[in-house]
Amino acid sequence: MTIAIAQTDAEIRRCLPAMLALRPHLTEEQAFEQIRFQQENERFVLAFVDEGDPSRPAPAVTGYRIMHLLYSGKTLYIDDLSTLPEARGKGYAGALVDFIVEQARQTGCQCVSLDSGQNPARYDAHRLYLNKRFNIVSHHFKLDLQ
Repeated sequence: MTIAIAQTDAEIRRCLPAMLALRPHLTEEQAFEQIRFQQENERFVLAFVDEGDPSRPAPAVTGYRIMHLLYSGKTLYIDDLSTLPEARGKGYAGALVDFIVEQARQTGCQCVSLDSGQNPARYDAHRLYLNKRFNIVSHHFKLDLQ
């Protein structure tokens, strides 16, 4: 299993089915445009499991960025981590988390953080994060303005 960074339009499009499994409120075109915008303006990195066949969608993807925050210092923040439903249980998400942690170490980050929804559909993801030694350290609050 290889982890690759999606840089070309074709590579990003290979990532969309797995990304939309987590973000179903977006269309493929909206997701593509948002990913491109974030790559160009917010140093967003899209990584994926590459099984070697460019004609097939990536089975799992992650999007992340490095930020500097007062409370945590240099932080690698995971925006998205998603696996196609039919590819779950094969270790892809765990491999992506390991890749991210190594990227954080190589770039001198003090921590890796993420937010995860609180519902039964996310419990498998929570087990993965806890097994990878993440801790639950806060509540995330949100105010929708639209």
